[in-house]
Amino acid sequence: MTPSFSFPPATRHVRIDHHSAVHDAAEAARSLARQCGLPGAMPDQAAVLASELAGNLDKHAIDGSLYLQPLPLGGGLEIMAADRGPGMPELERCLTDGYTTKGTLGAGLGAVRRIATDLAISTRTDSGTLICARLTLPDEREAAREAVGILSLPAANEEQCGDAAAITDAADLRTAAVVDGLGHGPEAAEAAQAAVRTFRATAERPLTEIMTAMHRTLRHTRGAAVGLLRLNAGEAEYCGIGNVRAVALSPNEVHHRLTGQPGTVGWRMPAPRTHGIPLTAATTVVLHSDGIDLRWAHTPPAHFLRLPASLLATALVHGYHRTRDDATVVAAQPRAARS
Repeated sequence: MTPSFSFPPATRHVRIDHHSAVHDAAEAARSLARQCGLPGAMPDQAAVLASELAGNLDKHAIDGSLYLQPLPLGGGLEIMAADRGPGMPELERCLTDGYTTKGTLGAGLGAVRRIATDLAISTRTDSGTLICARLTLPDEREAAREAVGILSLPAANEEQCGDAAAITDAADLRTAAVVDGLGHGPEAAEAAQAAVRTFRATAERPLTEIMTAMHRTLRHTRGAAVGLLRLNAGEAEYCGIGNVRAVALSPNEVHHRLTGQPGTVGWRMPAPRTHGIPLTAATTVVLHSDGIDLRWAHTPPAHFLRLPASLLATALVHGYHRTRDDATVVAAQPRAARS
């Protein structure tokens, strides 16, 4: 089966602020799995993942949310859980079937570990827990292990997201785009989606050529800010127009912060330029729109520097989304760095 939605869909956000939200999360996951073309019992498995993660947030967490979306690369879906505490001081025990602190059956994270194709968890007693559970068909397991994370959320009270993002792999190169359509709502979303369609059609070209192709596409729209990123084993290239930022992190520090050239893709765009960023196997590069508070990159929590890409993207959206604006994050490592 092929997915039944238009790419790239915005991330579905389910705030777990009441017990009824657990059911909402399960139904959202089941529907998404069907849209992603997962067959047989897999939509029910997706519902179990969401229900168990949401149930844990409802019983234990402060400011808990689930984020659901198709996998950034390959077929399948992912469900991210985030909260602000109190964390799990005994993570391995929490992952064991039968362990509970609330007098319940204790199936929660044990069931999640059994069902998920891939599971990433970071938990701290001072800042909370981040979880990414990915579900794929057996022959798509490699897609579940890719070192990438994407989330894209609309501004508060908006139905459509004026941001969009995409990521593609070709040979040893990984190329990503973040697009911030000017303003909010349907017209911004139209511009962002048009830019991403052009990106997908031109993703193997030099970044400056991709940007120029997007500029032509967006001439009859309200325009957009665009950031493009290309990763290989030793270096990243960044090309940006407008307020889309690139940040490179190693396990010890933030070592590059770049902002796009002034201008608007589709309207007044200068000749695009690329900037090189040296990479190691442990470097993660983040590309994000201005709906993410830029202050995160100046004094990031120390544990952010060591988060896998999927959890880093989730942490930035959950903790730094300026809700009056659309917000999009891509976090990625080079293909050669994947485990």
